[in-house]
Amino acid sequence: MSIPHRVPGLVLTDHEFEVPLDHDAPGGETIRVFAREVVAPGKEHADLPWMVYLQGGLGFEAPRPTGASGWVKRALKDHRLLLLDQRGTGRSTLVHAASVVRRGTPEAQAAYLALFRQEQIIRDCEFIRARLAKGNRWKVLGQSWGGFLATAYLSRAPEGLSAALITGGVPPLATPIDDIYRATYRRVLRRNQRYFERYPADRAAVDEIGRRLGAEDVRLPNGDRLSVRRFQQLGMAFGMSDGFETIHALIESAFDGGEWNPAFLIDVDRQQSFTRNPIFAILHEPIYAQGSAPNWSAERIRPEYPEFDCPAPLFFTGEMIYPWMFDDYQALAPMKAAADLLAAKRDWPVVYDPGTLSRNQVPTAACVYLDDMYVEWAYSEETARAIPGFRLWATNEYDHNGLRADGEKILDRLLGMVSGEV
Repeated sequence: MSIPHRVPGLVLTDHEFEVPLDHDAPGGETIRVFAREVVAPGKEHADLPWMVYLQGGLGFEAPRPTGASGWVKRALKDHRLLLLDQRGTGRSTLVHAASVVRRGTPEAQAAYLALFRQEQIIRDCEFIRARLAKGNRWKVLGQSWGGFLATAYLSRAPEGLSAALITGGVPPLATPIDDIYRATYRRVLRRNQRYFERYPADRAAVDEIGRRLGAEDVRLPNGDRLSVRRFQQLGMAFGMSDGFETIHALIESAFDGGEWNPAFLIDVDRQQSFTRNPIFAILHEPIYAQGSAPNWSAERIRPEYPEFDCPAPLFFTGEMIYPWMFDDYQALAPMKAAADLLAAKRDWPVVYDPGTLSRNQVPTAACVYLDDMYVEWAYSEETARAIPGFRLWATNEYDHNGLRADGEKILDRLLGMVSGEV
């Protein structure tokens, strides 16, 4: 534990834990998991219940708050907050190309990467709870992928939870992965239609960018080629409340006097986070796998939606991961063989146990966004119906980043839902 430090409205204490790489082999290799404790000034020694924040992504570290605002402000009214850098991210033992290649053969690399899914992260949480919370139950707040983790927690270690709160991330429990991606493609098409309705002049501009990218060898600042298919991936931003405006600003800045604008190329590179956060690309499909192989589902399903492969009108893709990314992204290329092995892996363990979930006694509440581009509303409702004590707040008031946009209000209502006050 570090010496506490302060920023306006917050007292922060850093913690590091040595946890088993594989919790089923507790005497073997260990990795580091970092977590930051946050409390309101004057409450450092108060007996407060813990709330653990599970970051979305996957493969992204917890936020670094610079002040008491939004959902953090609400949490600190009556909780001690723990911001967890999930294994492989942030200040925890990091997953990146060099660290993976050091494992040796592609088979060894794949075996290592498979240990960064839901099941091991939940066991990290329980390892930390036993040491930091002295065995007392705690709440979890899961945003997006963090909601998948919260649901896995309910399935794997409900005895550790006093409540589970979820925003924009109630997972399907047993839906085939191909059906998940069919639903995703349909939602992304609808978002494209809405985007070009808002910015009709961008229709011709996007097609012209696509035409030139197909004919020219355009390089990003890191040396990667900006291909048409990589340009299409900018649509991943469409699910956020500011996503349309972010991409429109990129489109209108693409050219400077008929030449490629260097600022555009820099901004495209920054918009795509696969280089910085490779776990997202490596495990995005395997997180849905339970006893079956994902087999690059998004790539296989894509021909059912030919709109995405027409040169004009050109449509953006969304939260889909493709095998060609491990050729086109230099930072991902060293892990290509391991990624292929993970895509073909069939013996993924079950993440969500229906029997355990059917006996749930942990108060659970979720804010689900009816127009969420990343998570299918119908599957979230199905999951909520299958878990006793699961209260669902369905709204189209927010996009996927509702917790960031209006977090104080959302968290306050969720806390009221699990306490019975709402």
